[in-house]
Amino acid sequence: MRKLLPALAALLAVAPTAAFAHPGHGEAIGFAAGFLHPMSGLDHILCMVAVGVFAVVLGGRALVLVPLSFVGMMVVGFLLGANGLDLPFVELAIALSSIVIGAVAASGKSMPVAAAMSLVGAFAVFHGLAHGAEMPANASGLQFAAGFMSATALLHAAGIAAAVVVARLAGKYGHAAARVAGGAFALGGLGILAGWL
Repeated sequence: MRKLLPALAALLAVAPTAAFAHPGHGEAIGFAAGFLHPMSGLDHILCMVAVGVFAVVLGGRALVLVPLSFVGMMVVGFLLGANGLDLPFVELAIALSSIVIGAVAASGKSMPVAAAMSLVGAFAVFHGLAHGAEMPANASGLQFAAGFMSATALLHAAGIAAAVVVARLAGKYGHAAARVAGGAFALGGLGILAGWL
């Protein structure tokens, strides 16, 4: 747990200190618009929290490297989307992201950290594409990116913190509890895909 605290502190350090704009009260631009974008869809939220849970299930270096991989590859996707790249099935890939990441976490099977980084990074590109394509025309790209990166890191940190707390409360069943949480995120993604949520 002591090794986890610096990683959580680093993730929380990127949490925004700016005031948030409220949707529907004029067009939010820049940092606020970027921060609100990942928070505006349940599909984004489920995936990003699931990444944190997945990192806890894997443990070790994955606690930092898996979330960082997601954020980094999301920026790549954002740059592609902001420059007009339009890939098919972006929304489907976003919906599938929490299903796949949650299911892999629920399986509890060991996975090399590089493979886990590649898995979340591939889905992150699609999340980034959506952010880039939907960026307000008058928003600063740099501020918008800083906003969604902060929100994403905060959601990852929430997933990590929640999984760690649940695991500690569950004692010897902690790892199993984290896996159950992964399964819940997979079910949530299925609910979105099926139109139940």
